[in-house]
Amino acid sequence: MHKKTKILISLVVLLCGFIIYAIPYIKMEFAESAHYTEKDTREYSFYTPAILQEMPRISQKYEFSFINVSGPASHVNVVKFYGTMDSTKVDEYLLNKGFKKQDKCDIEATCWRGSDPQETVYVNASPGENMVIVQVVNDFS
Repeated sequence: MHKKTKILISLVVLLCGFIIYAIPYIKMEFAESAHYTEKDTREYSFYTPAILQEMPRISQKYEFSFINVSGPASHVNVVKFYGTMDSTKVDEYLLNKGFKKQDKCDIEATCWRGSDPQETVYVNASPGENMVIVQVVNDFS
Protein backbone atom coordinates (compact mmCIF):
# COMPACT_ATOMS: atom_id res chain seq x y z
CA MET A 1 0.00 0.00 0.00
CA HIS A 2 1.14 3.50 -0.68
CA LYS A 3 1.90 5.87 2.13
CA LYS A 4 -0.89 8.26 1.08
CA THR A 5 -3.45 5.44 1.12
CA LYS A 6 -2.40 4.39 4.63
CA ILE A 7 -2.73 7.98 5.85
CA LEU A 8 -6.14 8.34 4.22
CA ILE A 9 -7.40 5.09 5.76
CA SER A 10 -6.07 6.16 9.17
CA LEU A 11 -7.85 9.49 8.90
CA VAL A 12 -11.13 7.84 7.88
CA VAL A 13 -10.88 5.40 10.83
CA LEU A 14 -10.19 8.27 13.25
CA LEU A 15 -13.08 10.31 11.85
CA CYS A 16 -15.46 7.34 12.17
CA GLY A 17 -14.30 6.76 15.74
CA PHE A 18 -14.92 10.40 16.62
CA ILE A 19 -18.39 10.32 15.07
CA ILE A 20 -19.30 7.14 16.95
CA TYR A 21 -18.09 8.74 20.19
CA ALA A 22 -19.88 12.06 19.54
CA ILE A 23 -23.31 10.79 18.44
CA PRO A 24 -24.66 10.19 21.99
CA TYR A 25 -23.60 13.70 23.05
CA ILE A 26 -25.18 15.26 19.96
CA LYS A 27 -28.42 13.41 20.74
CA MET A 28 -28.31 14.61 24.35
CA GLU A 29 -27.68 18.22 23.27
CA PHE A 30 -30.89 18.27 21.25
CA ALA A 31 -33.05 16.11 23.53
CA GLU A 32 -36.36 17.47 24.75
CA SER A 33 -36.27 15.33 27.89
CA ALA A 34 -34.35 12.58 29.65
CA HIS A 35 -34.91 10.29 32.63
CA TYR A 36 -31.87 8.71 34.23
CA THR A 37 -30.19 7.62 37.45
CA GLU A 38 -26.79 8.43 38.87
CA LYS A 39 -25.54 5.12 37.43
CA ASP A 40 -26.17 6.42 33.90
CA THR A 41 -22.86 8.27 34.10
CA ARG A 42 -22.90 9.89 30.66
CA GLU A 43 -26.38 11.38 31.11
CA TYR A 44 -25.75 12.21 34.76
CA SER A 45 -22.61 14.22 34.03
CA PHE A 46 -24.12 15.88 30.94
CA TYR A 47 -27.55 16.94 32.24
CA THR A 48 -27.20 17.28 36.02
CA PRO A 49 -26.16 20.72 37.33
CA ALA A 50 -23.62 20.88 40.14
CA ILE A 51 -26.25 21.95 42.65
CA LEU A 52 -28.07 18.61 42.19
CA GLN A 53 -24.88 16.57 41.93
CA GLU A 54 -23.71 17.88 45.31
CA MET A 55 -27.14 17.77 46.98
CA PRO A 56 -27.48 15.33 49.91
CA ARG A 57 -29.31 12.12 49.01
CA ILE A 58 -32.22 12.07 51.45
CA SER A 59 -33.43 8.60 50.50
CA GLN A 60 -32.05 5.39 49.06
CA LYS A 61 -34.27 5.58 45.97
CA TYR A 62 -34.03 8.62 43.73
CA GLU A 63 -34.00 9.46 40.02
CA PHE A 64 -33.23 12.42 37.80
CA SER A 65 -35.02 14.09 34.90
CA PHE A 66 -34.21 16.81 32.43
CA ILE A 67 -36.84 18.76 30.51
CA ASN A 68 -36.23 21.34 27.78
CA VAL A 69 -39.31 23.57 27.99
CA SER A 70 -40.33 25.74 25.00
CA GLY A 71 -37.19 25.07 23.02
CA PRO A 72 -34.16 26.72 24.59
CA ALA A 73 -36.24 29.14 26.71
CA SER A 74 -35.85 27.16 29.94
CA HIS A 75 -34.32 23.98 31.26
CA VAL A 76 -35.74 22.05 34.19
CA ASN A 77 -33.57 19.58 36.09
CA VAL A 78 -35.40 17.40 38.61
CA VAL A 79 -34.44 14.93 41.29
CA LYS A 80 -37.18 12.86 42.94
CA PHE A 81 -36.47 11.29 46.33
CA TYR A 82 -38.89 8.43 46.99
CA GLY A 83 -39.99 7.18 50.42
CA THR A 84 -39.45 10.43 52.34
CA MET A 85 -41.27 13.65 53.12
CA ASP A 86 -38.40 15.28 55.05
CA SER A 87 -36.65 17.99 53.04
CA THR A 88 -34.71 19.43 56.00
CA LYS A 89 -31.29 18.36 54.67
CA VAL A 90 -32.08 19.83 51.25
CA ASP A 91 -33.17 23.12 52.85
CA GLU A 92 -29.97 23.24 54.97
CA TYR A 93 -27.87 22.47 51.89
CA LEU A 94 -29.48 25.32 49.92
CA LEU A 95 -28.96 27.73 52.83
CA ASN A 96 -25.28 26.73 53.03
CA LYS A 97 -24.94 27.32 49.27
CA GLY A 98 -26.18 30.91 49.73
CA PHE A 99 -29.74 30.43 48.51
CA LYS A 100 -32.53 32.45 50.10
CA LYS A 101 -36.02 31.14 50.71
CA GLN A 102 -38.57 33.25 48.86
CA ASP A 103 -41.75 34.61 50.46
CA LYS A 104 -43.84 33.82 47.39
CA CYS A 105 -43.72 30.96 44.94
CA ASP A 106 -45.50 30.54 41.61
CA ILE A 107 -46.21 26.84 42.28
CA GLU A 108 -47.14 24.88 45.39
CA ALA A 109 -43.59 24.47 46.68
CA THR A 110 -40.85 26.27 48.57
CA CYS A 111 -38.89 28.54 46.24
CA TRP A 112 -35.20 29.33 46.63
CA ARG A 113 -33.07 31.88 44.81
CA GLY A 114 -29.31 32.19 44.69
CA SER A 115 -26.97 34.65 43.03
CA ASP A 116 -27.96 33.57 39.49
CA PRO A 117 -31.11 35.55 38.54
CA GLN A 118 -32.06 32.94 35.91
CA GLU A 119 -32.07 30.03 38.38
CA THR A 120 -34.87 29.10 40.79
CA VAL A 121 -34.93 25.98 42.95
CA TYR A 122 -38.29 24.51 43.94
CA VAL A 123 -38.60 22.01 46.81
CA ASN A 124 -41.90 20.17 47.22
CA ALA A 125 -42.85 17.35 49.54
CA SER A 126 -45.65 15.44 47.84
CA PRO A 127 -47.72 13.82 50.63
CA GLY A 128 -49.91 11.69 48.37
CA GLU A 129 -46.86 10.05 46.82
CA ASN A 130 -44.45 10.10 49.80
CA MET A 131 -41.65 11.85 47.92
CA VAL A 132 -39.63 15.05 47.84
CA ILE A 133 -39.20 16.70 44.45
CA VAL A 134 -36.41 19.20 43.85
CA GLN A 135 -36.52 21.19 40.60
CA VAL A 136 -33.84 23.51 39.31
CA VAL A 137 -35.33 25.82 36.68
CA ASN A 138 -33.06 27.93 34.48
CA ASP A 139 -35.03 30.53 32.54
CA PHE A 140 -33.09 31.81 29.54
CA SER A 141 -35.82 34.05 28.13
